Amino acid sequence: MSETEAEHWTVLITGGGAGLGAAMARRFAEAGWTPIIADLDEQRARAVAEEIGGDALALAMDVTTEDDWRRVAATIEQRFGALDVLINNAGVAVGGTLEETSLEDWRWVMEIDLMGVVIGCKTFAPLMRERASGHIINVASFAGFAAAPGINAYGTAKAGVIAMSEMLRAELADSGVEVSVLCPAFVRTRLTETMRAPDEGYQRRVERWMDKSGVSAEDVAEVVLGAVEKPRFMLLTHGNTRWLHRMRRWLPETYFGLMVRGARKAAARTGK
Repeated sequence: MSETEAEHWTVLITGGGAGLGAAMARRFAEAGWTPIIADLDEQRARAVAEEIGGDALALAMDVTTEDDWRRVAATIEQRFGALDVLINNAGVAVGGTLEETSLEDWRWVMEIDLMGVVIGCKTFAPLMRERASGHIINVASFAGFAAAPGINAYGTAKAGVIAMSEMLRAELADSGVEVSVLCPAFVRTRLTETMRAPDEGYQRRVERWMDKSGVSAEDVAEVVLGAVEKPRFMLLTHGNTRWLHRMRRWLPETYFGLMVRGARKAAARTGK
């Protein structure tokens, strides 16, 4: 769909009050879409909606709560008639090995990063199937492919998002509804503000990698809009992740050795 055709099309972005979600809301608005910005922090969502102006709508929402999803769906139906694109973007991060990460933190990241996406898809996929139109974009992470040590809970949650999206794509293949999964690597966002980890070193490393990535939230938002205009499933936004993804699929043992050596070097630099 071209930008000139999108004047009355709607996109719901969870976690839209900051970072990548806010960047996607702005980019879709620039292309003529009406963004619906949902966030646990309603003030952040309102700030983004007011900045965008027009018909942009801010909604308070907890993605782990089914009642909130039903309320948001009803609000969209009443105000706009239907939702054209759902972007399940809300998420949190947990650092640490399996042994270091508490079960409480495992449940926390799974509930938000995986089950929040599942509930969103269960809410809107039937509505889109009924209309034979729509696009669901689930935000995972390259962590879901990487199998890297030190992010066990987070990587497992994101791997679940990727696997669920692959199956959902097959289930909706004949429905007229598109499915994509977004797998960015490090991008400067506010993710570390709520990150849980055994020590502050995890946050500092992630923030350093964010700053060095060379890929911005605006770059990722451009990829997402492009995937709506010309649908494709796997959205890899960083150049190095494209060849790493291929290596892991085609040369799994080579990839494993590369990952372990990288982890050893990182541990030597940090003294862990």
